[in-house]
Amino acid sequence: MTKMIARALLSLLLAVGILISARAQQKAVNPEKAKMDIYITNLMSKMTLDEKIGQLNLPSIGFDITGPLVSVDVDKKIKNGMVGGVFNTFTPEAVRKLQDMAVKETRLKIPLLFGYDVIHGHKTIFPIPLALACTWDMNLVEQSARVAAQEASADGLCWTFSPMVDISRDPRWGRSAEGSGEDPWLGSQIARAMVKGYQGDDLSKPNTIMACVKHFALYGGAEAGRDYNTVDMSMVKMYNDYLPPYKAAFDAGAGSAMSSFNEINGVPATANKWLMTDLLRGQWGFKGMVCTDYTAVNELIEHGIGKDLKDVSRLALNAGIDMDMVGEGFILYARELVKEGKVTQKTIDDACRRILEAKYKLGLFDDPYRYINESRPAKEILTPANRKIAKEIAEQSMVLLKNDNQLLPLKPQGTIALIGPLADNQREMIGTWSGAGDWQRSITVRSGIRNLFGENPVLLTAKGCNLLTDRKYLAEISGDKSVDPRTDDEMIKEAVETAGKADVVVAVLGEPSGLSGEAASRSDIGLPGRQLDLLKALVATGKPVVLVLMNGRPLTLEWENEHVPAILEAWHPGTEAGDAVASILFGIRNPAGKLTMTFPRNVGQIPIYYNHKHTGRPYAGNPDDKYKSRYLDVSNDPLYPFGYGLSYTTFNYSDLKLDKSTMNMNGTLKVSVTLTNTGKVDGAEVAQLYIHDLVGSITRPVKELKGYQKVFLKAGESKTLTFALTSEDLAFYNEKLEHKAEPGMFIVFVGGSSDKGLEASFELTK
Repeated sequence: MTKMIARALLSLLLAVGILISARAQQKAVNPEKAKMDIYITNLMSKMTLDEKIGQLNLPSIGFDITGPLVSVDVDKKIKNGMVGGVFNTFTPEAVRKLQDMAVKETRLKIPLLFGYDVIHGHKTIFPIPLALACTWDMNLVEQSARVAAQEASADGLCWTFSPMVDISRDPRWGRSAEGSGEDPWLGSQIARAMVKGYQGDDLSKPNTIMACVKHFALYGGAEAGRDYNTVDMSMVKMYNDYLPPYKAAFDAGAGSAMSSFNEINGVPATANKWLMTDLLRGQWGFKGMVCTDYTAVNELIEHGIGKDLKDVSRLALNAGIDMDMVGEGFILYARELVKEGKVTQKTIDDACRRILEAKYKLGLFDDPYRYINESRPAKEILTPANRKIAKEIAEQSMVLLKNDNQLLPLKPQGTIALIGPLADNQREMIGTWSGAGDWQRSITVRSGIRNLFGENPVLLTAKGCNLLTDRKYLAEISGDKSVDPRTDDEMIKEAVETAGKADVVVAVLGEPSGLSGEAASRSDIGLPGRQLDLLKALVATGKPVVLVLMNGRPLTLEWENEHVPAILEAWHPGTEAGDAVASILFGIRNPAGKLTMTFPRNVGQIPIYYNHKHTGRPYAGNPDDKYKSRYLDVSNDPLYPFGYGLSYTTFNYSDLKLDKSTMNMNGTLKVSVTLTNTGKVDGAEVAQLYIHDLVGSITRPVKELKGYQKVFLKAGESKTLTFALTSEDLAFYNEKLEHKAEPGMFIVFVGGSSDKGLEASFELTK
């Protein structure tokens, strides 16, 4: 009898628990999501297997002034419902033609997605992403993405393959230009800001676009900095150093992700079920869609993980890939794979549902022509307001690397020799990955100086040399007009003669934009071609020389740093390049950029990054101490460290204080410091806070960025800055991949870069 009563009570408790759980779930359901689920479920109930598979197909369709260049084959596929989206087509006129095919000539009238590589602006081009990160200003980062979304959506687009959040610690990798640098904490802040800028607070608004986080995952860890190369790292390094920016972007609500070309734990990302399903959707709870990178499914064959396109399509589908970019393996073989039981119907349904949900969230089912308005481009693209924002961001992205004897800012008087292949070169101002940008609308340095001062100071110009000695390759990546038919020796001679007539020389040197970005890895990252010879000849004149660099990665600049009195890192600054450079050179704006990627002394130091680990034999700087972790022929230290950047004024840090010497796991530690502008010029400083965990269950980095404040101070002004640290800021993934803080001693550093700062210590207790 007692057992019967016990069973009855247990049943009652279970029933009550189930009822409470059901009511809690019902209450937690978002009514908008419920509405979407009903709509998508109803639509999918009408779809054939072929139509579902068709949604998984993402071809590239180019276009010209007459409209989309649609082959007969692709034309038929769109009309038969065998295309879910297209990329590389924009403008309202071109997009309308394709959308008409989808919504007027298909059985179920499902609209298409339209995607494009809007990386650092659409038509108004901002500084390359690596430069954008050097602003250390999340409002500006978000604003750049917001303007890009405004312009792209006005041009018929609703989806961008950005942000690229890959951590890069090897400047040989060309795609370093497309990311935010080497730090996972700062990279996470930038990833969030970019997603928010693109997507806004409502993805269905016609001036927003869906973000696509790439390249998932670890692409920036390519061995030897060689694009498309293999990646191999420990799980601890993966979780602590490389994955955080991806997760930050997904937590910010990014609607889609793109698989990377590299492998993870021996399995290429596009076929990696642990990555795409277990981690992304399981551990992280990502609900959006995943597309491949360009032909990534097909390339699994070359990776050696599948025997043919059918086989690798099976692997990709079962891994959790939703959309196949260009490869078309899904539409060729998915039906057959389902019939053979090698891919389940549910797998196809789940992939199709996620793509349809993206379209629903973008508002395309309510209005397939939401992003097609022929009147918008003239009013919203390349507007004066957008160009003004681009100029401000370019100014704040530039990093002053050296300024001996306060050579900068220049005075607008006398005669200036403006020399170099990038001094008056419109094409190279907008940099890599500026697909829709019109380089003919960009402003060169020469034009920027003239715009600022007219004909005074006197400006003498000379090209000095070609950007590269390989003229054929230069013509391929930069156009025929970029190649000067004269010999470099002739041009160097002319430049020296020009310099001799001037009071000061401004040399604008660097990389053509085609020498960075995708498929643009370099083993030698010094100034290319004869540019260093040109610079040496200019310095030999005895005239004061200002070096303005335009490049897509950190360069090796040992000779330049030793011999040139002033160096300004301008990166590829975008549409407003020349106006921004002129503003900095002449002190209209005080440079405030700080590096987000370490500059090595030479390529032998690579990979080099500030948040490295200690070894058992750390080198303390004694050259007689041979048996330590060191080079015999060069310092361990970089040429310019992470967080570094000078100003036309000076800043002093003093009075570092912690509000307590111990903090428990639930507490907050307040760190304060006094920052003073000790110079004679108003300016902004990026005050950076780092920590070091002295003893851990696994080895910890020598420093980790955990906060910063960008502060504008008038000359002579002081301000007390306060930072807050919690145990979450001290947490890391241990060897069991548990994310937790460990009790122990910590050092706090606060200063103007990763290599200098005031120090204090505290203890984290249980």
